[in-house]
Amino acid sequence: MSKTGRARLLQAAATSCTGILIALFLWLNGFLAGWEDRVWDLESRWFAAPGPHTKEIVLVLVDQKSLEWAQSQLGVTWPWPRELYGAILDNCRRHQALAVGFDVLFTEPSSFGVDDDLALGDAIKAMGRFAAGSVFPGKGDGGPRQWPADVPRPSSRFARGAGGDSFPAPHYGSATMPIKEVAASPSILCNVHQDPDRDGIYRSLHPLTFFDQQPLPGLGIGVYLAAHPEARMTWEVKSMTVDGTTIPVDKQGRTLLRFRGPAGTFPALSAASLLAEEMALRAGRSEGVGQGGEKLQGKYVLFGFSAPGLFDLRPTPVDGIFSGVEINATLLDNLLDNDFITRVDPKKEFGVLCLLVILAGILTTLYPGPATLTGFSLCFALLPLVLAVLSYRQGLRLEILPLESGLLVTNGLAIFLDYQREGKRRRFIKHSFRHYLSPHVIEQLIENPGKLRLGGERRELSIFFSDLQGFTTISEGLEPEALTTLLNAYLSAMTDIILEEDGTVDKYEGDAIIAFWNAPIDVADHAVRAVRAALRCQKKLAELRPRFKEQYGHDLFMRIGINSGPAVVGNLGSSTRFDYTMLGDAVNLAARLEGANKQFGSYLMISGASREQIGEAFPCRELAKLTVVGRKEPVRVYEPFLPEEFQRAEARCRTFDQGRQAFYQGQFQEAITLFSSIADEDPPSAHYLTQCRELVERGAGDNWQGIWSLTSK
Repeated sequence: MSKTGRARLLQAAATSCTGILIALFLWLNGFLAGWEDRVWDLESRWFAAPGPHTKEIVLVLVDQKSLEWAQSQLGVTWPWPRELYGAILDNCRRHQALAVGFDVLFTEPSSFGVDDDLALGDAIKAMGRFAAGSVFPGKGDGGPRQWPADVPRPSSRFARGAGGDSFPAPHYGSATMPIKEVAASPSILCNVHQDPDRDGIYRSLHPLTFFDQQPLPGLGIGVYLAAHPEARMTWEVKSMTVDGTTIPVDKQGRTLLRFRGPAGTFPALSAASLLAEEMALRAGRSEGVGQGGEKLQGKYVLFGFSAPGLFDLRPTPVDGIFSGVEINATLLDNLLDNDFITRVDPKKEFGVLCLLVILAGILTTLYPGPATLTGFSLCFALLPLVLAVLSYRQGLRLEILPLESGLLVTNGLAIFLDYQREGKRRRFIKHSFRHYLSPHVIEQLIENPGKLRLGGERRELSIFFSDLQGFTTISEGLEPEALTTLLNAYLSAMTDIILEEDGTVDKYEGDAIIAFWNAPIDVADHAVRAVRAALRCQKKLAELRPRFKEQYGHDLFMRIGINSGPAVVGNLGSSTRFDYTMLGDAVNLAARLEGANKQFGSYLMISGASREQIGEAFPCRELAKLTVVGRKEPVRVYEPFLPEEFQRAEARCRTFDQGRQAFYQGQFQEAITLFSSIADEDPPSAHYLTQCRELVERGAGDNWQGIWSLTSK
């Protein structure tokens, strides 16, 4: 094996092992547990949907409406007399409900007397298919510590299977049982005590608990057993079976629920509607009949509280306000659909972790580079999510954060090592030029960094100088913070356009922008790009002008000068500190043209050299023949337009050209006539008009050549 191959193999092993070890450390020490629960909550919400049997479960709820109805119609305040619960049971029996489960504790005799308790007991006996609740406060804390003699023990329908002694259900040392009038009658006595997860969210519950060695199922299971007298329940080492349906449990004996949706997913009736109907039927009246009781036929009915003041509302993954009876209904629904969630064996999860992390380590080592590493990182980041979705659909809970953390560490190390190995050159180029060059240009420089060696070269450039009109006055009237904000907004908008056109930003000097094209990379149409960038900048500033006016109280106008010609460009400076910039006469001319706009009231001026190179890319009008400071030979200068702007100004430009030709020929009176006709709408014509009148007053002389001389920068 070559040295490179051994190095890659070593890197793959190192990154993979590190990823696995860190993931295991976080996983086994519980650092990921809270976040993993949040991920599971998201999955539960995303995939929550009613099941095939959801509509077979009906909730009868003591809601706020029921409390108000009882007080207004019966003069009864909370707590209700137990004969009202008996009336609800009678109504359920009348409508042939399949079975009824009460998520209510009757642990103390009624304050309305023994007859009230007897009335409820009679209703429970008449119903027959009934599941009552009991609660287990703790191991040996309060309540009887032995099964009460007057409460029937669970029937032979409950059986311990192979290894059942090791079933991890809670064994409570004390219990709070219902009063004997209630406990002696029901088909099934159930546990309605629920404990939240460590963060206070109810994601699971105990389907089976024990007191005094006697099994008590959760209320959802108890209702099913009450409805099906032939059904049996057994428990083994890690699961329990109800009528042939396996209920998986974790090492604490809890089963993870598959929630169907937020509160209100199960069909629900207000207890007030059943009471009103039952009382009307007992009194032989039709008033109140048909208010919902008919919906109970053949349904599993669970009775509980949803009124906020009754304190039976709990947070779940799918809803922050979920009644306890709805949690029990979810257990029953999962049982009916046989779609409980099973936690994936940690050993299998560890195997998946090792497989994915090792694969990531190998691929990121074999295929280095920012693009491929980023692609692999994204793919491997999404892979655990895909596995989680597939697992959920198969009824499995797969912990994905150990996978994500292991992959994150492995991919992060691969990226870091690649960055260390190959990134020094790239970091230098990107850091040096990210504010001055477009990403496209930077990538080309990364591929050919020799272009950035210290020193210069002579190249044909298109050079861009811009300045804001009257910015000194504007800056004097603004606070420093406002001035900085304005400059940043303005310079950012203009720079974005220059970079989009593959220009290089040389520097900023206050509000001035200096840029050039065709270096450090070749840009064949550099003049076209420079002019297009200038036109786009003017258009963008026109769009921003109203906003700047509103925020800062000033209209912003920008003057731009562009010239194309040879210049020295490169990294100029010392070996430790240098700047990528340009020098030469062509650069000076571009700067002069920016300032020359003042003489004509124009905002964009290009030299004849640039005009020649852009060809027919943009319509232009010739502005003048200029002599600038530092040059003896005159320069023809032009004003380019966007095509749509030129169409609107074409007639005016023709008149201007006629006046300019008359000016060149010394026919000032004719020029005055032509410029006067458009001076109000064309600033260059207005400036020409003033110049012509001055020349007439002082006399131009016989040697007139039509040249406009600039005496200042």
